Amino acid sequence: MSDLLRAPAEIKYAEELDWLESVDDGPKPFAWRLSPKMVRLFVLGSERADGLDREISQKWFGDRSFVERSIVTLASDRGLLLIGDPGTGKSWLAELLAAAICRNSTLVVQGTAGTTEDHIKYSWNVSMVIAKGQSRESMIPSPIMTAMERGAIGRFEELTRSTSDVQDALISILSEKYISVPELDSDNIVFAKPGFSVIATANSRDRGVNDLSSALKRRFNFVRIPVVTNKKAEAEIVRFRTEELLRRHQIELDVPPTLLDVLLRSFADLRASAASAGSDDEKLESALSTAEQIGVLEDAILHSNFFGERALTAHTLASSLVGSLARRAPEDLAILNKYLHGVVEPRSKEEGGSWPEFLEGGRDAIATLS
Repeated sequence: MSDLLRAPAEIKYAEELDWLESVDDGPKPFAWRLSPKMVRLFVLGSERADGLDREISQKWFGDRSFVERSIVTLASDRGLLLIGDPGTGKSWLAELLAAAICRNSTLVVQGTAGTTEDHIKYSWNVSMVIAKGQSRESMIPSPIMTAMERGAIGRFEELTRSTSDVQDALISILSEKYISVPELDSDNIVFAKPGFSVIATANSRDRGVNDLSSALKRRFNFVRIPVVTNKKAEAEIVRFRTEELLRRHQIELDVPPTLLDVLLRSFADLRASAASAGSDDEKLESALSTAEQIGVLEDAILHSNFFGERALTAHTLASSLVGSLARRAPEDLAILNKYLHGVVEPRSKEEGGSWPEFLEGGRDAIATLS
């Protein structure tokens, strides 16, 4: 795993999955590797009441009902659509579910304006077609077709980013559970095996880009993943990802709880300001998601490790926050400057602690970018 820049969940947590499979005696739908209860346990982590001989780490932080509804949907013949704001963990949840159910989360199609039907059906190996003609051997199956043939989970990221033609092609796959190959005279239908399903994700901020048709919506069960607003839960997510980062880079650097609190409160303040803003010009372009919060902290940690004193400081954290969130100039810089003067400056006088240094770091970063 050390040779991989980013190992998929089934490799990263292979030892946990092997152990869960060895002790799992629950009923399994189709050819699932784990029972629904064990899938939930793998995603959400174990509790003392589960009575297991070992602890299973929590990997996704969110409401249990979202995970349970997702698992139940995948045990049916309907597709699963995870929808929510950017950075709410939709893709990570989809990866964990696929890893637990079929031990393969890599059968993925990325939806973009350039995605075509070939990406979700099949294409051809041109050199083989020229040499031997069209056959099953010269056909290149898409990740979705491969999932159908294996009875596995196929994933479709950013579904609303793909065009209506591609979305329409997905309707027949979800409805009929087979793909016709009209170029072939025989063996020209690929049927889905039991266990096949599709997990799609959609960004709620992309609504209107390529809206889903009512026909496609009927083929999916929707699970809406909200933005994490609970401070304790968000702190757990940030801490979990930060520990992963430190292990991956083999960095020995302490993240003081006081600085984590500064980061959490800053994002909470900025979200509240965005919610009360009268127009888009008064909001940061950033979605202020938990994922972006993790990105700010990651940037600060790496900067401290490589160019600082190998200790995270409030000054570096503020610089990373401004550098990561100021995407429009001068609009975002003005919003951040207003936040520093209107919120952070009074707080630094009242509470002290890390806030004065955080204020100084933010001002220095804005001055550099202005």
